[in-house]
Amino acid sequence: MTDIDLDRIATERAHIAAEHLHAPAGPSAARGIHHVALLSSDVERTIRFYQGILEFPLVDVFENRDYRGSTHFFFDLGNGNLLGFFDFPGLDIGPYAEVLGGLHHLAISVDPVTWQRLRGNLEDAGIEYLLESEVSIYFTDPDGARVELLADPLGEMYGNVILG
Repeated sequence: MTDIDLDRIATERAHIAAEHLHAPAGPSAARGIHHVALLSSDVERTIRFYQGILEFPLVDVFENRDYRGSTHFFFDLGNGNLLGFFDFPGLDIGPYAEVLGGLHHLAISVDPVTWQRLRGNLEDAGIEYLLESEVSIYFTDPDGARVELLADPLGEMYGNVILG
């Protein structure tokens, strides 16, 4: 790892906040995230993981309109949010890779009781995870995408209100 000038980075972060972070003039132009779409190398395995272990109900399965033979399927994440997947049979899309501009992780809010239960589900399934700040669990899905289960309410992070 190269030397990082943390003071310069902190100064730049403060400049960005001062320049761009101000009280909104009104509500966001967006209504929310309709869905996030990830790739699946095995539809059945993905369903067993997200519906079976994480308890996100599978709500629809249909052919992908952009690639014949590809399955597009969705899980309910609550509050009108969906997690979608595609498979691409016949294409060698290779393993998951974290790249600049790509997905770092997907953070999903669950209530604290559910968080504890899902943590137990991960343990029962032998899935390794990283515990952070006693409210956050990071793990990878069957295709290597990093997922976070966060026990903080929507609009909060580690006890700090982001959206008020």
